[in-house]
This record gives sequence, structure tokens and C-alpha cells, in this order.
Amino acid sequence: MTSTVPPFLGPTVPLADVPLADGFLPDGSRARGLRAGGLRAGGLRAVGFLVEGLERHGDRTAVVTAEGRLSYAELADRVDTAARSLGPGRRLVLLAAVTTVDVLVSYLAALSAGHVVLLVPGDHPEATEALIAAYDPDVVVRPDGARTRVEQRREGSGHDLHPDLALLLSTSGSTGSPKLVRLSYANLQANAESIAEYLGLRPDDRAATTLPLYYCYGLSVVHSHLLRGAGLIMTSLSVVDACFWDLFRDARGTSLAGVPYTFDLLDRIGFDQMSLPHLRYVTQAGGRLAPARVARYAELGRRRGWDLVVMYGQTEATARMAYLPAHLAATHPHTIGIPIPGGSFRLEPLADDNPAAQDTQVYEVTEGGDGEGGDGEGGDGEGGDGEGGDGEGGAAGIRGGEDVGELVYRGPNVMMGYARTPADLALGATLDELRTGDLARRTDDGLYEIVGRRTRFAKLFGIRIDLQHVEDTLAGQGLRAGCAAGDDALDVMIEGDVMIDDVMIGGDGDTAPIRTLVARACRLPENAVRVHRLAALPRLATGKPDLVALRQLARDVRPAPPSPSPSGRTGRGGPAGGPVDVRRLFAELLHRDDVTDDSTFVSLGGDSLSYVELSLRLEDALGHLPPGWHTTPLRDLRPRAQPRRRGATGSIETSVLLRAVAIVLIVGTHANTFDAVGGILGGAHLLIAVAGFNVARFHLTAAPRRERVRGLLRSVAYIAVPSILFITALVLAMDEHGLANIVLLNSVFGPDLAGPPWEFWFVEALVQILLVLTALLSVPAFDRWQRRRPFAVAVAVLAVGLLTRFDVVALPPGPRHTQTSVAVLWLFALGWATAAATTVRQRLVVTAAAALSIPGFFADARREHVVLGGVLLLIWTATLRCPRPLRRLAGTLAASSLYIYLTHWQVFPHLQNDHPVLALLASLAVGVAAGKVSFHAMGLLGRWRPRDVPLVTSSSSKVSMS
Repeated sequence: MTSTVPPFLGPTVPLADVPLADGFLPDGSRARGLRAGGLRAGGLRAVGFLVEGLERHGDRTAVVTAEGRLSYAELADRVDTAARSLGPGRRLVLLAAVTTVDVLVSYLAALSAGHVVLLVPGDHPEATEALIAAYDPDVVVRPDGARTRVEQRREGSGHDLHPDLALLLSTSGSTGSPKLVRLSYANLQANAESIAEYLGLRPDDRAATTLPLYYCYGLSVVHSHLLRGAGLIMTSLSVVDACFWDLFRDARGTSLAGVPYTFDLLDRIGFDQMSLPHLRYVTQAGGRLAPARVARYAELGRRRGWDLVVMYGQTEATARMAYLPAHLAATHPHTIGIPIPGGSFRLEPLADDNPAAQDTQVYEVTEGGDGEGGDGEGGDGEGGDGEGGDGEGGAAGIRGGEDVGELVYRGPNVMMGYARTPADLALGATLDELRTGDLARRTDDGLYEIVGRRTRFAKLFGIRIDLQHVEDTLAGQGLRAGCAAGDDALDVMIEGDVMIDDVMIGGDGDTAPIRTLVARACRLPENAVRVHRLAALPRLATGKPDLVALRQLARDVRPAPPSPSPSGRTGRGGPAGGPVDVRRLFAELLHRDDVTDDSTFVSLGGDSLSYVELSLRLEDALGHLPPGWHTTPLRDLRPRAQPRRRGATGSIETSVLLRAVAIVLIVGTHANTFDAVGGILGGAHLLIAVAGFNVARFHLTAAPRRERVRGLLRSVAYIAVPSILFITALVLAMDEHGLANIVLLNSVFGPDLAGPPWEFWFVEALVQILLVLTALLSVPAFDRWQRRRPFAVAVAVLAVGLLTRFDVVALPPGPRHTQTSVAVLWLFALGWATAAATTVRQRLVVTAAAALSIPGFFADARREHVVLGGVLLLIWTATLRCPRPLRRLAGTLAASSLYIYLTHWQVFPHLQNDHPVLALLASLAVGVAAGKVSFHAMGLLGRWRPRDVPLVTSSSSKVSMS
């Protein structure tokens, strides 16, 4: 009897050559990397054969990274060394995978030493812990920075492992589901060989790791290239990162692998204009790519000298079942092609009681297609996440009169079966063919076409509906959509904004065109279709749609029961002790009807006014203010497990309190209220720093560049428009201000001496800084740099600003020395760096910068202490406790701070000499009233939020005085 190993791990090894218990082969040679104890018969052979398999490629480059290169001989040595750390005997090794060389070495070492590898997402600790609890591995290997850490959980093994079992993969993304696919050594070998054959891989090929190693598609790229002695370009960078392409070109990359979402990203970055002289082929799997896009990329490849290979598969088939030969991609983009070498398909007739076999007239809107999914093993609906797939774009699906059946695959790469408990690891193969769950037909050209999905059918009003084809219908209109059905309605979630018949869909746009389109396609009444707009559809870490999350999301967005409170306002425990309705609270204060449990304050486009109000109301509702609540999904905003008795004090965010205190100091100092202590200056400069802090929090998000730019422009408008209107009224009524004030350029064209024209310097400086930041983010290179190194960029801007602070770049004396955008840029950047600082070390850096730069700036120690004290609070304290009445007052003042600043110049002069305290109170009251009038007017003027700004911009639209 012989048992083979995948060729990328070494040659076929007879059982007689398995290392004996003393670690020597029968011929007396030493088995490198093995300890005494040997491996079970049938398991993967000695590490020496893996090392020989790698070493036969000698000095050829195996791995290229941004840091350097690793030859096959060097990789073999590292694999040999790593195998020794995993212990003797055959064991279950859980490997938390990230895209690093050390993880690759650990993976190859575990397989080569004969261990069974359970591969899990290294960037999802919850999934890792769930699978550790479910399967109790003998060894856990985790990423630890750039290295890996080996945790020996017991001596030997606590498991009975089948001799053929090599690898365990999840089909459920990062959920931590205990249902795993059991793959044998023969599965891995067959899959790698077939891919290498139909792609024509060569030793000089080099593939970038654009997909996670724990994803079967990404892993198959590794296996097939090692099989041919080709190279891997190992990087965790996204394809939207310019550094990825620099590395790809420098490494002479020949291969890119992508799921449909990858192609969305490629479209964004202008892939069609890139010069990639060594690129030979691009592969696509992981879900359906619309035929029009398949044809477009095939044509692009033809012009640029590379091939597009569309593929189809499932984890249950060790990644691959079919491929579309490159020369057919342009002419047959709606098909998945032909079976891979060594595999075959058959079509299983549909049972009469299968929803897909009934009411086919419903699906005759246009030609349809589908991506793949796959439940595998009888289609129980839990497995298969599928990877390739294709289908004809457009709409609805199965066409009557065609020979449609469930696609069934047979080949040596079909899994051994599923594992649901540790006991299943002792089982042998339980099936020899795979029921994919996809509905297909065979074309006259002998190609297979996916036309539907057996498990994605719903029945509403007696009509059976193919949800995948509803999504395809919307895709034909330029919409990315996800569908789920309830008992009485079809929920359609759309991603981003789109124009249909000149009507904006998304944001506050009218969703009626989509509702009508879907209702007509499915022959449903329009009131049975609910359309919801999302910033982004839920996706797995692989970029594929997360169907489980989609169904849950549909349940979340369905109408909630009426609130027991007419106002919708709930407190801790809700009215009459009912549950806290956080979604209703957010919907009420943000005036949105699309709030879901996955929403965040940031993703809903919250602004400064609503931020302050919500922070106060949320603490009232939950009994505490969760840290980072503005970026926390609503589902995670929960009351305390054991609510404390409502005390006399409450939490308030430090930035909110600083805004309130600063505006009081500004007005009080101008109104002579604090004359007894000589006035308290520094409030406006402190607000510049707080503004930088809030801009970084709300605008420098993960949103696409254009959306970040639009969000910043919206905030500029929120400050500039009311300011310009108010100043224009002053110019018309008085002669103290001029045109330079109206256009917010007094710092450029105004007088050299302090006076009324300089009253609005704060607004000018903030608007100018925001415009410069917007311009910088409009530059793709700067945008990418800021995303990659958020703290470093903030510090770099701070360093630039300090050139004027320390007179390296001299500014003229007078107000221009401390009251212009150039003069206070460093303070804005100081706040920005505070928000970007995520570690204690980074906060210490910002603290040092503040301590070195603020003293001496004003030549006024008290003023410097005010600014420095406020900045230090911002750096080190997220929230503060204060009396509840004061907390509510502080929130109101902070939200209205811009309007208080604008209007107080016209209020306090009438009272400051005789009634300075009344001058302060009146100025604050007038500003708050002006703010309320302005906010109400903006709401009446078309909901002021621009409809073409997706919610993902997450911007604080009213930066106000912060």
C-alpha cells in the first residue's frame, strides 16, 4: 500500500519509507525535523521529503516580500526548523493564519510533519477562540507581530485522526462555525495539479497573495505555485494601495487572483491604465462576476497581453471544479466553462417538490445566471461558500423548457466530508461526489452555465422567487444589492447611491423606482417589497457576500413594534422598564428611517449637533457612555449588566466639555466677566485643537477617497455658509467689516492691526485649514499615505505647522502671528494627532509635542496653561464626570458654539460695562437661539445632507467650534 502526498510537499512516499519510531528511515538515513514517535500510517510523510520537495528548486525564489526574498532552499530550512517545534506524533494543530512568511512556514511545517492543520482566520480572534473551544486542538499557532507563537496545549494528542486527513477548513468565513470541511492529502494534491495544468504554471511565475491564506482560493494559489517551483509575492496590502503595485512590479508579478469585490476595487483605481509588463493572467473566482465585466476584462487582457481565467469551485472541492478557458471568456462570459482536469459534471434532475422546479414563468424577465455557493453533501444549507461562478447579468433566471438540473461534481478533489465535532476527525471519506446546490445547464458548446441556486428561493403570495436573480436584475441597473425574504415581504438592501431614471437612490433619495422594478420582476405587489439603503453590504473576509449576515440584517431592518412612548425617547430600561430601543433613539435624533443594528453614528452621517445630543441621551438610556460609541455598531450599545443607581453626576465626552468651556471663556473674556482674574484667554486656540481632533475622528475614516472629500466639503459648508451670511448682514448694516471678511480672507487682505475685522479669525482659520486638508485628500497618493500611516501623517503635518511656531518660517507681528490658518495649523494638527494616537507611546509623543510647543507661543503663561491643560485632557481623558444639569448645559453650548461665536460680538458690548455677567449669559442665549433657528432652517431646506454623499462618509457635518 502506498499513500501519496501533494507534490508541492515532496514526492510520493511508500509506506515502507515512513520514519520509524527512532526517527530514522529504513535505509538508516536520518529523518530531518522528526522527533521520536513517528507518524501514523497513511499520514503525510516525513519533513525530510517536504524539505527535499522544496530543496529540489534550490536557489529559485520562493517568496518575495517588501523586506526581501527567500529561496526555496531557505524556505525548506525554515520549514524543517519550524516542524520540530510542533511536537512528536501526529497532532491537531490550529493555525491562526495571516499573510506572513512565518505563517506560511508554520503551515507547511505542520503538514510536512504529518499533523492535521485546522486553518482559521488570524484576524478574527472570536472565530479562533470558538474553534479552539469546539475542537480542543493539541497545538495552537498564533501570529505574534511578524512572528508566530506556538502554544503546546498537551503532550501528544487527544484526538483520533484519520490517516488520510490533512486539512480542515471552514466554509462560513469568520463566524467560527464548528462545521468544517475535511480534506485529504490526495485532495490537496489533485487540486494543485489540476490548477497548475490548466493555468500552465511555469517556474518563472509569481503570484501575489491577494486573498487570505485561510480561504481555500487563496490557499490553492499557494499550493499550485509551490508545485511548479514558482514564486509567491507575499503581502497583506490591498490592491487599492499603491505600495502593493510597487511591490508587484518590482517582484515581476505574473498572476493576480481576485473575487468579484477585488474587481470592484480594480475598477476604482484605474487598473485598465496600469503598466504591468510581466502580468500573464488574472484569475477570478469567489462568486459571480457579471458577464459584461467578464467580457470587458477579457478584452482588456487581450489588449494588454494577459489572460482572464474565470473559475468555479467550492471549499468542498478543495477550491476548484471548473474553469473557462481564456480564449472563450469574451464569447461565453455567462458560463463557468468545463470541468477541471480529472473532474466531471452531471446534472441531477430536480425533484417536483423543489421550489426551483416550479413556477418557472416567474423567472422569465431576462436571461439570468448565478454565482456559486454550495452546500455540498446533500445540500444541507450550511456548508459551501463557493468561489467562482459566473452567470449572465441581468435578471431573473431559470428559463422554461431547458434541461436544468442540480450540478453534481465528481473528482479526486472532492472532500472527505464534513466535521462537526472532534469525533468526526477519525472518519474516512463519506462521499465520492459533490452536490453543489447550484442549478445549471449544459450549453450546445459543451460549456456549463449556472442558472440559479437551489437554496436561495423564497415563496411569497404563492409565488416562488429566486433571490439571486433579483440581485442580478438590480445589478443590471448598476446596483449592488442583497435580498432576503420574510413571511410577508421581500427585503432588498442596496449598497451606495445610484441614479435610476434621473432619480437618486440612496441616502434620502426616493427608493420607489427600485421597489417598482423588483415588484414587477417578481410579480409581487409593491407594498410587499421593502428597500433599505446601506453604506456597504455585509461581506466575508474573502470579499464574498455574507448571506447569513444578510438574512440577519433583513430581520434587523424590518419595522419594529410601535414605541410605548409617543416621543420615541427611551431611558435606561426604557419606559416602564421596557427594553432600551437604541435604534429608535438614533432614528429620532438623526432623522433617518434606515437605522439598523449594524449602523454606527459615524456611518449614519452624524454631525456635531447630533453627536452632542446623542452622547447625552445615550448615557441616559444605557446608564453609561460606552467608549468609542460613535463608531460602535448599535447592536453592541447595551445597558450595564447591573444598572447603577442614577447619581447626581453623569459622563460627558472631554471634547464636548472642552468646547463648552472654551466658548464660555471666549465670550466671558470679551464681555469683561472674568476681569476680576484678569481675563482668561486661550479658548479659541484650544478650540482649534479640538477641531483637529474631531475632524480626524469623523472625516478620516475608511470611506473611499471621494466620499471623504465630499464629507469634508460638507463640513466646510456647514461652517462657512452661516458665517458668510451673518457677516454679509453685518457689512450691510455697519462699516466695521468689509468684503475680505465676507469671503473669509481677512487674514490675507485685512489690516495689520487688531480690530473688528479680525473678530472672525477663528472661522477663517478653520475653513482655510479644512480646505487645504480637503485638497490634500483629493490627491490619491496623500490619501493612501494617510490611510496606511494615520499617526505618522498627523505628526508630519504637525511638524510642518511647527515651522511657523518656532519662526523657521517667520510670520509678521500682530494678529497674523497667532490668528491665521498658517499660524495655528500646528494646533489643529496637534488635535489631529491626538485622535490618531492609538497607543500609550503615541500619546506620549503627542504629550511631548504639546509640552514643547504650547509654552512660549503667546508670551502669556495663563493663556498657555489653558490651551495646554485642555490638550492634555483631550489626549488622556475620553470622558469626564460632571453634575447632570451642567452636563446638559454643556452639551447645548457645545452644539451651538459656532453660532455663539458669530453672534456674541453684537450682544456683549451693550452690557459688558455695567452688567458683565448678564453680558455673558445674554451672548450665550442669543447664540443658542441662533443655532436652533439655523438648524431648523437647514432641515426645511431639503434635509441639507447632500444626497450624493453615501452614509459611509461618516462625517461630522457640523464641525462647529470643534
